[in-house]
Amino acid sequence: MTDLSFKTLELAIADGVAILSFNRPDKLNSFTTEMHAEIREALAAIKAEASVRCLLITGKGRGFCAGQDLGDEVASADIGGTVERDYNPLVRAITTLPMPVICAVNGTAAGAGANIALACDIVLAARSAFFIQAFCKIGLVPDSGGTWILPRVVGHARAMALTLLGDKISAEQAESWGMIWKCVDDADLMAEALKLAKHLATQPTQGLAMTKQAIHAAATTSLAQQLDLERDLQTAAAASDDFKEGVTAFLEKRAPVFKGA
Repeated sequence: MTDLSFKTLELAIADGVAILSFNRPDKLNSFTTEMHAEIREALAAIKAEASVRCLLITGKGRGFCAGQDLGDEVASADIGGTVERDYNPLVRAITTLPMPVICAVNGTAAGAGANIALACDIVLAARSAFFIQAFCKIGLVPDSGGTWILPRVVGHARAMALTLLGDKISAEQAESWGMIWKCVDDADLMAEALKLAKHLATQPTQGLAMTKQAIHAAATTSLAQQLDLERDLQTAAAASDDFKEGVTAFLEKRAPVFKGA
């Protein structure tokens, strides 16, 4: 990969894992137009790098992401345009990236920051972290997929209350409600997230990517359509080298060595 340097991010790649860290800690990693442009560049580089088989997203400092930086005049001048240009493509990129995406929420996850986190495949959060749908505090509507994700992960009643009241939800509560995968002690967050990312980076990446595709499709398809999709994806997965390796390793009673192909 060509060396990339960013003003608002850090990107590190090792052992098949790309770690993308939001890096505006003095602003709780709130999004700006510049930051979105750098995220797009970073994600394109990650997708193009064959050695990367898992993405881990986190934030520097005491917050994961406080949502939109309201001091960004470019974004504030046309909020609908900003959603279309920056936030919608980011959610699409995360949910369609052909590899697992882990999010390690290390503190405040507010507004779009909360919903970007929830768009990831597996979410871990530090015990001190919290999630808040802050849009109602300034007269806006939840974006970044919030109105789609929340009812599906916590149910209609809780989604309504979370978005209309803007209450803070602790990491422990988020875990108990099924918003996130796991709440861990603050000191263990990155170690736990990196351990999980390194594990996923050794697994059959194409099969995992197709699993992501199927799970996302299930929200809007009928059972009959989903059965057809499973058939088609299974046919494609069975043609992969990793499937052959998995079967061979099983028959030979050894651990498989997947290459992600």
